[in-house]
Amino acid sequence: MRSGLRCGGWFSRNSAPRLCLVGWRLAIAAAWRAGRRLLPALAALALLLVSGTALGPTLLAENWPEFRGPTRQGISSEKGIPIRWSATENIVWRTPIPGEGWSTPIVWDNHIFLTAATDDGTSCRVIAIDRPSGRVLWNREVFQQEPSNRHGRNSPATPSPATDGRRVYACFQDGSFAALDFSGRIVWINRDYPHYSQHGLATSLLCYKDMLIMTRDGSSQTGDKRVGWQIPWDKSYILALDAATGRERWKAYRGMTRIAHGVPNIWEHESGVQLVSETGDVVQGFDIQTGRLLWTSTVIGEGKVPSVVLGDGLVFTAGGFGGRDSIKAFRLGGKGDLGERNLVWEQRKGMPKIPSMLYLRPYLYAIADNGVASCIDAETGHIVWQERLGGNYSASPVSAEGRIYLLSDEGETVVMEAGPTPKILARNPLGEKTQASMAISQGQIFIRTVSHLYCIGSTQDASQSR
Repeated sequence: MRSGLRCGGWFSRNSAPRLCLVGWRLAIAAAWRAGRRLLPALAALALLLVSGTALGPTLLAENWPEFRGPTRQGISSEKGIPIRWSATENIVWRTPIPGEGWSTPIVWDNHIFLTAATDDGTSCRVIAIDRPSGRVLWNREVFQQEPSNRHGRNSPATPSPATDGRRVYACFQDGSFAALDFSGRIVWINRDYPHYSQHGLATSLLCYKDMLIMTRDGSSQTGDKRVGWQIPWDKSYILALDAATGRERWKAYRGMTRIAHGVPNIWEHESGVQLVSETGDVVQGFDIQTGRLLWTSTVIGEGKVPSVVLGDGLVFTAGGFGGRDSIKAFRLGGKGDLGERNLVWEQRKGMPKIPSMLYLRPYLYAIADNGVASCIDAETGHIVWQERLGGNYSASPVSAEGRIYLLSDEGETVVMEAGPTPKILARNPLGEKTQASMAISQGQIFIRTVSHLYCIGSTQDASQSR
């Protein structure tokens, strides 16, 4: 994590506008104690802070450094996010993206990164795009892979990249990793952890301090292909690499589990920091520094795709096949094999099998694959409302300014008002297939379709920032 007072780096990485304002207040207080006359300067500074023109468009902006953003929960704290657009309205730019890939674009200041695979999935590429203009800065092949079996909704470049502001990290279907600097120079490659899954690789990378973390919940490539997929096995694990070198920091085996694709989340509490992760048949907590397994709870079902969501001491899970199709809430904490002793509630309506959920206190929001949106009381699990939006859904929803953005496979974003009553604010069609989750940064929305990356926002603001 970068440090210092530059708002586009330290401030935006921590996703906390108040931190930058605290820095200004401390500086002003120190100057006042020194006896400087700052009233005219304070007035000018206040005006510039309000207008956002003093330090450029990133002053009140945050980065979107990995799948589901800075909190890994799909929530943006930015203001001024667009509500309405179309293929021709409020489009700042549209850039063609070669090859295949359903990885989410990530954003750090004026850099956008995403991955793709060309040449029938063999050429693994990391692409950098200039955020203000949409110009491709570089398109680097990091290695070649041999594509293997995958689900029809998957791709050879589905894992979303991640960045810590120094390097961008990528992973592809065969399980190989690459790290590049922002100029496109390859820093390291790690091909020591080959991966096979009957569905392909669809989980994403997670950055935590100086570590790069990824789940490996695959299945057997030889013999009985049901092993690890439909029949539990003990080969699944979570891997932590040193972000600077790519070397292994720890490797944590899960025990008897089945196939999954969700991204872990991080639970910070008074006694430490845990990595919380769901896979087939279980949700678990690990010591994030050592990888030691702390607790396991039972969640029967394989092929889990939605990533866990955390809130108010609970972990919310969903998805899976061959089990109890339901959304569940478990109390975080505890030790050992908990079974279902920490299960708080279970809801069998509205379960998503692919999109992750969204927690906006006091509600949990879900979009099922068939286009039925649900609002659930996060404390009790009771359905507050359900609304059929139409279309099919793979992308995980995001939220900004009290609104929910739901992106369908058909390329239409339905914007809803968060709250106890369903209210659709806008329907925004792009007319292109998409399955990648959207990103929000610098007051703009970034949507990857099957062939383009769209930057959505005020075209007037974009022209002024160039």
